[in-house]
Amino acid sequence: MSVRLTLEIASNSVASALAAQAGGADRIELFDNLAEGGTTPSFAGIAIARERLQIPLFVLVRPRPGDFHYDALETELMLRDIAQCRALGCDGVVIGALDAQGDIDLPLCRELVRAAGPLQVTFHRAFDAARDLPAALEQVIGLGCQRVLTSGGQASAETGAEVLAALVAQAAGRISVMAGAGLGPGNIAAVAWRTGCVELHASAKGQRCSAMQFQNPALRGLDPDWSQTDTATVTALRKALDA
Repeated sequence: MSVRLTLEIASNSVASALAAQAGGADRIELFDNLAEGGTTPSFAGIAIARERLQIPLFVLVRPRPGDFHYDALETELMLRDIAQCRALGCDGVVIGALDAQGDIDLPLCRELVRAAGPLQVTFHRAFDAARDLPAALEQVIGLGCQRVLTSGGQASAETGAEVLAALVAQAAGRISVMAGAGLGPGNIAAVAWRTGCVELHASAKGQRCSAMQFQNPALRGLDPDWSQTDTATVTALRKALDA
C-alpha cells in the first residue's frame, strides 16, 4: 500500500498560510521574518491563522534570528509563546536549542517540550547546526519530539540526501525525519525517494509586487515588495509528491 507523503508549507504570514492551504498543503508552519530564518509570529497572526485554517497549524517558537543558544530571558519568551499557542488551539510548536558546544540543550528543550503539553513538537533546523547529527538525533528522540526538520546538515535537502537517508534509517520509526530546505516541484519527489522521508517541508514562496504608485528611492532597506507563499507552487509540489 502506498503512503501519502505529507507536505508542510513554511508560511511567513497568515496570507501565506491561506495560500498554502488553497494549494493543497497538509500542514502549516507559521512564522515571521523568512529572510532571517524565521522567528515567532505575532499573537494576532497565530489567532487569525487558527480561526481560518482547516489544516493543522504549527507555530515556530524562536525569539530572535542568529544562533540557537538562548539565555534566561529568551527562555521565558519561548515558554510564554508556547503557552499562547496552547491557549489559541494550535496543533503543534516548532522548537530547538543548542548549548555552546553544539549539542542539544537538553535542560532547556525539556522545559519547552513540557510546556507544549499535548501539542505535537517539531525540532527545527537548530538540529542542522549541531556538531554531531547522529548523537543529536538520539537526544531529540529522547526529548519525545514527534519530528525533526533537517537538511542533513547541508545547505539544501537535495545536497544532504545521503545524510537524510542515514538519519531515517537510524530513526527506525522512532521519530519522523522531515526533509526541508531548497525543495521545489522539480526536486521534491526525488528527495523523498532518495531519503525515505515521508514528510517534506517547503516554502513555495513567490514575489509579491507593491501596488504603491509613489515610492521614495532614498529609503534603502525598506523594499516595498515582499515574499509570500504561492498557491500554484504549492499545488505543483503536491502533484509532484502524488505522482
